Amino acid sequence: CFNSGSSCEKCDFETDVCKYFNELNLQSGWIRRNGRSGMGPLYSDHNGNDSAYFLSLSSEMKSSSATLRTNVFLPTDKHRLCQITFHYWISQMSGTLMVGLQKHSEDTITNIWQASGELQNQWKASTITINSTEKYEV
Repeated sequence: CFNSGSSCEKCDFETDVCKYFNELNLQSGWIRRNGRSGMGPLYSDHNGNDSAYFLSLSSEMKSSSATLRTNVFLPTDKHRLCQITFHYWISQMSGTLMVGLQKHSEDTITNIWQASGELQNQWKASTITINSTEKYEV
């Protein structure tokens, strides 16, 4: 998320999990890895770089779902925009990746985007524009 007129901030997981995310709880199933980690079928990022880092679900994860939550973003308006572009890969036919929005006045998470696993083994990209009149998390 960024102010209009300013440059986009990049979150590429190269040095850590980025300022956008709360400290990762490894119990949640997400791990930071790259193609040289020797884990699973993904050996490179969306640019074909096998030394670049990305987040992946652990193959040892026993639960049926895992959540990754951002830090708090400020409300959006005509001067403060929030557009998130991300790259993703869903390798399981039954897998679903969802993006939810939780406003601070609400207990529930509203699903604002989702994609399900397909036979195409490739990275895809998606861009989401978020509008919220109050502080929120994604």
